[in-house]
Amino acid sequence: MGLKKFIINLAPTPMVKLFAKPYVAGDCIEAAIDTARNFCEDRHVCSTIDLLGEELESDEEVQDTVSVYKRLIDVLGPQDYATISLKPTQLGSHRGTEHCKNVIEGIVKRAEQHNIKVTLDMEDHSFTDMTLDIFRAIKKVHPTFGTVLQSRLFRTENDIKSLKGLDARIRICIGIYNEPKDIALQNKPEMKKKMLQQIEVLFKEGHYPEIATHDEAVINEAINIAERLNMKKDKYEVQMLMGVPRKAFQDELIQNGFLVRLYVPFAEKWKFAIAYCKRRLAANPAMATYILKNILRKSTGKC
Repeated sequence: MGLKKFIINLAPTPMVKLFAKPYVAGDCIEAAIDTARNFCEDRHVCSTIDLLGEELESDEEVQDTVSVYKRLIDVLGPQDYATISLKPTQLGSHRGTEHCKNVIEGIVKRAEQHNIKVTLDMEDHSFTDMTLDIFRAIKKVHPTFGTVLQSRLFRTENDIKSLKGLDARIRICIGIYNEPKDIALQNKPEMKKKMLQQIEVLFKEGHYPEIATHDEAVINEAINIAERLNMKKDKYEVQMLMGVPRKAFQDELIQNGFLVRLYVPFAEKWKFAIAYCKRRLAANPAMATYILKNILRKSTGKC
């Protein structure tokens, strides 16, 4: 574990909540929907709304999560600015692939009643096969269902080809999980180069790439690839995380006719959100310094 992550992990939950505030829409469904609606009305930015939480291992917690998602869908209702995202490990993966698929499909069916698109998020490599198996099974019946692939994994290009004929929405990203060197790239520039190659493969395989990165150079090069392949602007989109400062670039993309979508997470139970928040804080170079100074002030009584 690096020093920065070590320091982030020392931070108490109230401090994590405070520093993570720009990255999280709030602690209720209404806060998430208000955030997504304001992004649309103020800036013409779309959203994908996500209930934070992962690695749930009790049926009660899974059922609570299902209930929140169904309420979210019903309150959000038919609109054209927001989709929803969800994760296998918060929706029954502990009971196996078939059980998890059934739970997720129930949410997808509810969303379809309101014409809301659903994306199945990708977690660490140990869940890649399960996630793709669930995605393939549900996508055949629910055509707007989407999923995520991570460019850092050596297997990703083969995974793209395994989805041939599904014409799927695929969020392509580097991925936030630190994967072992025998299965994944370890160098960020190499990951970005591979991501661009995979975006081209996605186009050629008939998919709809959701290009998820904050690197402006990568996005511009992805647009160049699309133009070279004669892909219209409605055949792909750019996705970023809420809270990461890219407003000017996002607005420029929108003015030029590109769809930009922000990831808008919320948490009804903060204990399920802490892992995500710590990953976001660890990705902020200045955050470990802020937290370390705060911890030192408290330990020395200078606060």
